[in-house]
Amino acid sequence: MRGFGFCNFPCTSMLSLALLWSLPLQAEMVTLNESEMSEIDGAGIGLVLENFAFSHGTDAPDANGNQARIFRITGIKSTDGQDVDITVNHLYIAGADSAYGQNLAPVNLGRLLHPWRIDVVDGNTIGVRDKSVLEIAAPAMLSAAEGYDCLGGSAAAGSGTCSSRPATESWIGERADMGMQMNVAVGDDRSANLNIHAKSAVIDGSYLRLWGDDARQQMAGQFKLNFYSPELTINACTQDGSECGSRITMSDFVLQLAIGNELQPVFFDVDGTGNFVLEVDAITAPAPGQIAANGLRDGSDTATWDFYEAYYTNPEYRSNLRIGNFGVGDRDFGSARIEGMLIQHLEIRTKDLAP
Repeated sequence: MRGFGFCNFPCTSMLSLALLWSLPLQAEMVTLNESEMSEIDGAGIGLVLENFAFSHGTDAPDANGNQARIFRITGIKSTDGQDVDITVNHLYIAGADSAYGQNLAPVNLGRLLHPWRIDVVDGNTIGVRDKSVLEIAAPAMLSAAEGYDCLGGSAAAGSGTCSSRPATESWIGERADMGMQMNVAVGDDRSANLNIHAKSAVIDGSYLRLWGDDARQQMAGQFKLNFYSPELTINACTQDGSECGSRITMSDFVLQLAIGNELQPVFFDVDGTGNFVLEVDAITAPAPGQIAANGLRDGSDTATWDFYEAYYTNPEYRSNLRIGNFGVGDRDFGSARIEGMLIQHLEIRTKDLAP
């Protein structure tokens, strides 16, 4: 990590901040007393990881056949009472051209001018009235005149809206290859390995916002996930990797998922049985007002008409999925897309399947 700092956005000079962060830093964290903490103005952490690579679970088994460095989820029961074991054999985040995780090179996560951010923002600026909102955000999206193509390999500014740059011969870039291999065992029956890989992935513009809702006495939030990858693949192989099924390849994959907004936040709760509940409640409508039979603003209550017009036309509330080409093995099935999906009500509850 190159460095981190506190600032009250917008900072006095982004140029001076960039110059400060571009200098090699050697420092240690120290405890602040109450007097020192009282002098800090604003809150926010910018995070940049340079020359970063992560790989987990790739060690070969020892002489006894044990593979200790894996990620495992246990304690789950199937409907017939058998133990369910979910094992992640390999999980990686690395630089471009990793050959599905076989050749791991470093990558940068974030840029000095566009870092990852952890901040407390004024809710009034994002439509959440009279609340302080905790925001965890990926690097920002930019205007088309400043950013980079989110899918292509062009390193020319002005080719797209992403701030993360692709790798070049002289620069490792800020776009990561990532993937995992996992399998599921139900009792003694272990499935084949499921492999998921994404090349040159970008999640710019994604964020998680959290705050407390007074009326429902619950945690509320907004979640936005932008995921761009020129190639996303899925396939299954035998546990020893000797045989694999056909690879599903999704080229030019774009996911723009919006769950919750200022009018319909997503609520997090735990019910009386200890199960987790996630809910996007129905929209809170304005006071009743007449809408003309022809649906036009003329003849309608203008405040009511304007409310629904803004709600249904706001692109930030909509989710999109686009695939440039969907292929299975050596067969191509062309493009696919889902556009303008609006989540008006959603409820997800976990369920204890143990007998």
